[in-house]
Amino acid sequence: MEYINTKNDALSADTAYNLADVAKTAPQYDAISPRWLTRLLEWKSLDTGIFRLNKVRQGETLLDVLCSQDEDDNKIPESFIDYEPNPREYILNSISTIIKIDTRVSDLYSKPYDQIKEQLRLGIESMKERQESSLINHKKYGLINNIAPSQRIQTLKGYPTPDDMDELIAKVWKEPSFFLAHPTAIAAFSRECTRRGVPPVTVNLYNSHFITWRGIPIFPTDKLLVDGLRKPEMKSGKTNILLIRTGEQKQGVIGLHQGGLPGEESRGLSVRFMGIDNLGIGTYLLKIYCSAAVLTDDAIAVLEDVEIGNYYEY
Repeated sequence: MEYINTKNDALSADTAYNLADVAKTAPQYDAISPRWLTRLLEWKSLDTGIFRLNKVRQGETLLDVLCSQDEDDNKIPESFIDYEPNPREYILNSISTIIKIDTRVSDLYSKPYDQIKEQLRLGIESMKERQESSLINHKKYGLINNIAPSQRIQTLKGYPTPDDMDELIAKVWKEPSFFLAHPTAIAAFSRECTRRGVPPVTVNLYNSHFITWRGIPIFPTDKLLVDGLRKPEMKSGKTNILLIRTGEQKQGVIGLHQGGLPGEESRGLSVRFMGIDNLGIGTYLLKIYCSAAVLTDDAIAVLEDVEIGNYYEY
């Protein structure tokens, strides 16, 4: 029996589609960001989940005693360095979630992408985004909430200026590592630099381009909120800009994580299979243990109430 397409005597695209292979991607997740803070911090592995920050007691130091000696005095100065009697302790915070996957789904629909691996990958990405946000905004250990009053400054004009960035450098002058700012704050700073005729220098780091100020790179993050919201598309509002020195040897800011976890997938991250129930649902427990510590007050400073709108004074 002969079949003829009476419409145009040709095979239709809709019918041909049924025989075609379809190229497809893994699930794309808009919320994933570069998470520069997590990458740039120096991390310290803990054995017990507790970190004690010992500090020199405020007041007279050995240096003060030595400098107070008369050059003609032959006496050897005597002193000692006292420590804070009640040092702060950091207990690692846990971020956790449970991923459930029907074994029927994972058995039948795992090509070309393994359903279990994709679910775990997306769950881990989501948790790492929350980890980055907590490092900045957590009420107890978040960097924003652990900056000394002496290290907080206000913008001179509202919008960020080169003068503001220089003030931050004056606060963190001992080997500052990087600035951290919302993308819209970086754009506002770049506009002001261009207006003044001092466009910031661009550098290539980690296979990406970043602007710098005084040779210090400015890294973007959407976890520094605008008006308390995580909305990169906002055209106006207020945010903060951080300048950070990182590293334990430099008495800077460090990240804390638990080492040697059962089911450890990466730094401080554990993935554990919890079994399959009588309905065939497989369950996986994902956990991240982390915190952050500011070892000395001058390791971090913040420029507060930064306007991201296009406000200029001519």
